[in-house]
Amino acid sequence: MSANIAEMERRREAAQMGGGQKRIDAQHAKGKLTARERLEVLLDEDSFEEVDTYVEHDCTDFGMQDQKIPGDGVVTGSGTINGRLVFVFSQDFTVFGGSLSKRHAEKICKVMDMALKVGAPVIGINDSGGARIQEGVASLGGYAEVFQRNVLASGVVPQISLIMGPCAGGAVYSPAMTDFIFMVKDSSYMFVTGPEVVKTVTNEVVTQEELGGAVTHTTKTSVADLAFENDIETLLATRDFFDFMPLSNRLEVPERPTADAWDREETSLDTLIPDSAYQPYDMHEVLAKVLDEGDFFEIQPARW
Repeated sequence: MSANIAEMERRREAAQMGGGQKRIDAQHAKGKLTARERLEVLLDEDSFEEVDTYVEHDCTDFGMQDQKIPGDGVVTGSGTINGRLVFVFSQDFTVFGGSLSKRHAEKICKVMDMALKVGAPVIGINDSGGARIQEGVASLGGYAEVFQRNVLASGVVPQISLIMGPCAGGAVYSPAMTDFIFMVKDSSYMFVTGPEVVKTVTNEVVTQEELGGAVTHTTKTSVADLAFENDIETLLATRDFFDFMPLSNRLEVPERPTADAWDREETSLDTLIPDSAYQPYDMHEVLAKVLDEGDFFEIQPARW
């Protein structure tokens, strides 16, 4: 029995370390958090319940049978945000670049199925280079299963995608089908294929930022809803935004206690809006005056 416990502890430690200290240090050097650190910021303290911690890929091609890391590049489970249930997955870029394998996809599908069953939102933290090429069509089949869950969950439970790394291919098809997308400036990208392929096919020279950066997707394409300066800001904003959403289509929107009286009079509104329809005014100021305690979470503020 002690040998089994020792083996379990070894695997648990390996799962916690992901791709190893060297790759974790490289992730930190880029100003990015690891998959587990992101969940620690996003979820309430000590609320995370992980599932499938020790799952490993079953690929035997290209020497992959000698490269197995418990968890297989994604951390999945459930937790709470401000006391409300949520299911999460966080891709680990330190493990095979966060690429999606068949078992990786099965872990994501499992938590999405659980979310649908109990009626709770799904938050996906995406930091992936796309399909794991060593697995070929098996990996692509895994993406098909994830896409199917995105479709089934649409309109049933809220789906939020946090793009927190250079994501391409299937790693952005799935987020594009979710309800809201938040990105990180200068470190997250969404594109079907990268600048090098664009140059080869069209002879057009384009940077990663121009092709699929956070500013591009929040100002021009409307693919993403908000862009933040760093991982911490993105995760804390997601916690705030979560409070505005119902857990599922079977429940009403949440109600929060407020000290703002229901019959409050705001006399400044009498003069805030100008008499002339041709004179501009700040709508943000109107919202701040009208809403309870001025609490307002704006979506796509930079869109033009």
